[in-house]
Amino acid sequence: MTARILVVDDVPANVKLLEARLVAEYFDVLTAGDGHAALATCEKTPVDLVLLDIMMPGMDGFEVCERLKANSRTAHIPVVMITALDQPSDRVRGLKAGADDFLTKPVNDLQLMSRVKSLVRLKNVSDELRLRAQTAQTIGLQELARVDRPDEPGSVLLVDGRASSQERLTRALKPIADVAVISDPQAALFEAAESSFDLIIVNANFDDYDPLRLCSQLRSLERTRFIPILLVTEQGNDERIVRALELGVTDYIMRPVDPNELVARSLTQIRRKHCNDRLRANVQQTIELAVTDDLTGLHNRRYLENHLKLLIDRATTRGRPLSICITDIDRFKRVNDTYGHDAGDDVLREFANRVRATVRGADLACRFGGEEFVVVMPDTTPEMAAIVAERLRLAVESRGFDIPQAATVLNVTASLGIATLRPDGDTAEALLKRADMALYQAKNGGRNRVVAAAA
Repeated sequence: MTARILVVDDVPANVKLLEARLVAEYFDVLTAGDGHAALATCEKTPVDLVLLDIMMPGMDGFEVCERLKANSRTAHIPVVMITALDQPSDRVRGLKAGADDFLTKPVNDLQLMSRVKSLVRLKNVSDELRLRAQTAQTIGLQELARVDRPDEPGSVLLVDGRASSQERLTRALKPIADVAVISDPQAALFEAAESSFDLIIVNANFDDYDPLRLCSQLRSLERTRFIPILLVTEQGNDERIVRALELGVTDYIMRPVDPNELVARSLTQIRRKHCNDRLRANVQQTIELAVTDDLTGLHNRRYLENHLKLLIDRATTRGRPLSICITDIDRFKRVNDTYGHDAGDDVLREFANRVRATVRGADLACRFGGEEFVVVMPDTTPEMAAIVAERLRLAVESRGFDIPQAATVLNVTASLGIATLRPDGDTAEALLKRADMALYQAKNGGRNRVVAAAA
């Protein structure tokens, strides 16, 4: 793993020492001697993580961190404060300023490298999500949702083997989150997979169970892979902390637990979870918009062209039938010319609703373009396809289409052409062409009818 790390310290010897350690691990290192230089570097150069000294003249590390987090261009850069201050109040102040972690001088090499790699890994995931969401915004598929400062209450799962610590931790977290408490690690794993949590806190106080096993299992399940994990562990157990971070634990806190620090660290993780959840939702929405017709809500032609090939390959491999139906609204141009395009859109939307209500759950309905729609019917023989198509034709003809703009109800009909996959091999293009030819025959034969292509 490589990344660009900015080391900020007003003592040159400290800078050189950290730089040498990071370069030895093949990180790209930038340096700054004061807060102003650090802010300028982050503004003009992509930085993956900032190692920030607190005690600096002019602008201390707390203020530098606050400014980084207040700037939308730098707010997502992880910040690790490196300081001789070791009081819980100092850590809480730094966490409230936006710091992701603290390392106390002299810095432990093992913790330094594991923490750097862990935070860089988290930032890479967040950057990828943000890039996809911003790409969608750029091409006009969506607006980038508010993701930076979500303020919803959190949902926390506390996995703790002792009643006394359960009570203390729950009491500390109560102002910021709803807390579910479970003593059995395996029961906690099932609960995490079945429910929705913003943070899982694992207290390493079990007498006969390795808490890192639970952390590993949480990271291996799809449902829990992205939930932040906060490990509560004892002082001096560096090996456990390093191993935890390697397994994907997001953060840790030492016993005895300071309630204010617990709240600050938990809030940081809950906010990050909410942020990434929104970004993932935006990415998913982008994917849906890219393959969905925005007028009718059906899948669009792009989706059909990609998915039809997969369905044909599957049907061919399994030796199963597959049929398609192309349907076209009769004399649709007359609707637009007489009542306007808004009325035409109303007809298309209602037509799509009737297609959606008529086809079966396994069928794929798409708007092919204009007033033309395609229904792909897996595991469907020509005879069954004809029944489905006739049912759709009747659904269109049997009830008028309400046009609010024109204060009228239109009688609409549709012509349909169906074709079935040939057992000796077929392509999507050939199948669509045969169905289109059948549709053409339906149009020439008087419209409002179903025609099946010759086998």
